[in-house]
Amino acid sequence: MKKTLRAMLALIAATACAPGSAQASFMERDGAQAFVRELAERHGFDASIVSATLAAAAHEPQVIRLISPPTRAGVRSWQRYRARFLDRLRIDGGLAFWNSHEEDLRRASERYGIPIEIIVAIIGVETVYGRNTGNFETLSALATLAFDYPPRAELFRRELEALFLLAREQGRDPRSYYGSYAGALGYPQFLPSSVRSFGVDFDGDGRINFEAGPSDAIGSVANYLHAHGWQAGAPIAERARFDGVIDPAPLIAAGIEPALEPIVLAQAGVKTLDGSAPPATATLVDLETPGATTEYWLGYRNFYVITRYNRSSFYAMSVFELAEALRVRRSGLIAQQDAGPRRPPGRACATLP
Repeated sequence: MKKTLRAMLALIAATACAPGSAQASFMERDGAQAFVRELAERHGFDASIVSATLAAAAHEPQVIRLISPPTRAGVRSWQRYRARFLDRLRIDGGLAFWNSHEEDLRRASERYGIPIEIIVAIIGVETVYGRNTGNFETLSALATLAFDYPPRAELFRRELEALFLLAREQGRDPRSYYGSYAGALGYPQFLPSSVRSFGVDFDGDGRINFEAGPSDAIGSVANYLHAHGWQAGAPIAERARFDGVIDPAPLIAAGIEPALEPIVLAQAGVKTLDGSAPPATATLVDLETPGATTEYWLGYRNFYVITRYNRSSFYAMSVFELAEALRVRRSGLIAQQDAGPRRPPGRACATLP
């Protein structure tokens, strides 16, 4: 494999350095040259081949546009955000995905302790079950962010390093990966470092591949949540109610990681919808929509684990609500199938949707 990879990278070098070939300017920068030296010294890469590979990467202005914060900050709207992910496409598509990959989903749930509906919902929110995985060349996207986007250059420099390591481990051309503008890959939208740390060969074919099908992605999403502390069978989130007039701001300011003990919440007048005390340490989540009443939720440890995938309470709540919608819909369909339609003798059963 090493000989094959070296020959492949040598071909990149020859192509990138050929007369008349279009070259990016990354290797003209001190930062890129230092990056090459680090890969050579720390990981034993051939510096000339890494240089040629980076020279073949292209600056992507669209990547900078997409990742940059808007010049005018938009108003947060939970209802608008929620509508993007709890739609018919993701619910119907999620049920179809669940049915098509039920065995892999069941194995992942049993092995890692993650509810099937949560695994399905994350893949649904991330890529609509593999439909929207991105078409940016990962090498060029990460090089652009590592060397041309100072606000997050350190993060993306690490991910560019992880891409080179991942490509070497998988025996692939670093330019062969495609994904989001931020360098995320495949069904689960893992960054290269996450593929290396949490990706699993769930179909047992000897490699981690998020492109051929969803099996490895299913196992990897479950492994990611498990590794970040998912508590099997524990609650995720539930609506909160306030008994008495309180200012929720100090509780919200405690942060997204659960730190509010049930007694503290009870003293502040925060209870569950049925009037009972929260069953575990929680965070108080505010879901604001302009012109509408703010929703307040209690987020438990598993809610926080979902935010390790994307550090947004809106994101985590979308995953949770999509998962609940999928679970309820699928349970209802199974109940209908188990009951069976009434029919006169001799007639075939109607096919359920």
